[in-house]
Formats: sequence, structure tokens, C-alpha cells
Amino acid sequence: MKKVSLAVLLSLGAIATSAFAQSDQGVRMSTDPAVAADVESRAQNLQSQQESMQNMQSQAPAHKSMHHHKGKKAAPAQ
Repeated sequence: MKKVSLAVLLSLGAIATSAFAQSDQGVRMSTDPAVAADVESRAQNLQSQQESMQNMQSQAPAHKSMHHHKGKKAAPAQ
């Protein structure tokens, strides 16, 4: 559970950081093919990172109960 929480926290931190870094540049338009290729490459990298994070979260072991149940004690002999 702690590993999943840590992964989610790190993901949210990375998303917030990238959103903050992108807000300074604003929207730019370009017809340069090299710039378009760079943008597409970055988008593919981000998508693969997101998919790998989702795969890691889905492969995390299922939550197991931490409660230990003891079997019923035998009735005392009479």
C-alpha cells in the first residue's frame, strides 16, 4: 500500500512540476518540421512514461488484510 501511495505521489509531483514549467512558455506556433518532430517525440515519451506508471500500479500486489484471524478454540472437555 505504501509503495502504491508513493508512486501516486511521485506521479502527481511530476505532473505538477511539468505543468508549472510549461506555463511560462505559453502557446507557440511553428511550421518548422524539426520543431514538430521534437514535439511529437516528447509527446510519445510522456505517453510511454504514463503507460509504464499505470502498468506498475496495476502489477502491484493486491492489498492483503493485516488482520490475523485465529481459529476457534476447541471447547474444553467436560
